[in-house]
Amino acid sequence: MGTVLLNRTTRSLSLTEAGQTLLDGLEPLLEEADSLAAQIKLGSDALAGTIRVSAPSDLGRTRVSNIINAFVAQNPAVSVELLLSDGYVDIVGDGIDIALRFGALPDGTLRTRKLGTAPRIVCAAPAYIARRGTPSSPDDLQDHQCLLMRFGKMLDRQWHFGEGDTATSVMVYGPLISNDGHLVRQWCLDGLGIALKSQYDVADDIKAGRLIPLLEGFAAPGTDLQMLFPPSRAQPARTKALADTLAEGF
Repeated sequence: MGTVLLNRTTRSLSLTEAGQTLLDGLEPLLEEADSLAAQIKLGSDALAGTIRVSAPSDLGRTRVSNIINAFVAQNPAVSVELLLSDGYVDIVGDGIDIALRFGALPDGTLRTRKLGTAPRIVCAAPAYIARRGTPSSPDDLQDHQCLLMRFGKMLDRQWHFGEGDTATSVMVYGPLISNDGHLVRQWCLDGLGIALKSQYDVADDIKAGRLIPLLEGFAAPGTDLQMLFPPSRAQPARTKALADTLAEGF
């Protein structure tokens, strides 16, 4: 290459800036070479290589993982790395191929594909309701133990209800706070308080009677669920195939 690619000392080895640039450029080419080899061995329609997927923790466990399991079973030359986080993820910097996220997007340069819209549901376990009673209006939540989510630096303690002229919000409180949506859902199932969760996360629990929806007459508008993709990276066939499978699954 006509330039230094590695910094060497007696104790360490690191990439120079040129070396890092070369590595970043070669990795997708090597992955495409693996994909081409798989197509030759397994047939022209074969998919191969690694896909890195980021998803919210609860959604990733309850829905995304099942879709991925079926996809990998049908495409044995593909491997999927599923990274679960409810906080900020640097999609480009962390090499994420597909990210699933709720709500408005802070980065307008990312490519997006809408998966659907689902309401957020106030819910609690039968054991909690038997112990503390049922709130009849959003204001009643101030007298209940609410289970709070932290998204990065933001604590989600202002819950919104209704829309248009009926829109209102309530500041809620509770002794349990987490940055893991799956844990908040488990606390709710354990009867430790009232949670505000996406319908995607708790639909099965409500159908089975493990959780009971509350304040249904005050429902807030739904929240969009979207797939995000890096802005300029070429999308390999395996990534497009998984994105299509996720869209179909939701």
